[in-house]
Amino acid sequence: MIDEGYIKFHCNWIKSNLTEKTSITNLNYWRSKLYNQNLIGAYSDGIGYGNLSMRLVNNVFMITGSTTGNFKTLTDKHFAKVISYDILNNALTCEGQIKASSESLTHAVFYESIPNANAVVHIHNNALWKSLINNVPTSSPHIAYGTPEMALEIKRLLESSSLKEDKILVMAGHQDGLFTFGNNLEEAVNKALSLTIKK
Repeated sequence: MIDEGYIKFHCNWIKSNLTEKTSITNLNYWRSKLYNQNLIGAYSDGIGYGNLSMRLVNNVFMITGSTTGNFKTLTDKHFAKVISYDILNNALTCEGQIKASSESLTHAVFYESIPNANAVVHIHNNALWKSLINNVPTSSPHIAYGTPEMALEIKRLLESSSLKEDKILVMAGHQDGLFTFGNNLEEAVNKALSLTIKK
């Protein structure tokens, strides 16, 4: 069973209108490339999957909102700005017309841990997931998405594996789920689009 789409952190949501139009346009452009390849989308039960984010300043970042995977095109109301977070206390504060993605704490730990990571992508693809699991940096199958444990697991992998160089993570405990990251959205998205199934 795919565990997907549920926010697991304490969300302090400040409902407001976002003003970062250029960032939203940029995110939408690159998101459409992932959506067109079904790397972001929705399952047959309507639950959306996949998200992407970009760093704004320091560890503040813009991210697609919760439950937006099934929309082909997003508008300003489908994005959230994460302005602060507390991984150990499983809490996050965001602004916008929608709550931040359920994967936001995982995005946050990449930004916190890798100074030159300015974009993070989370995609779903079963064939790639099965092919790449344990062939690239892979999280423990006992760790669920969107939890402090996942954030700490990523920190561990950044120190003990080739994750920082490979810029790809398979989530063994989150069926179909993979992460890529890069210096910008172009690099992070193209990394996801370039993944091939290992024979």
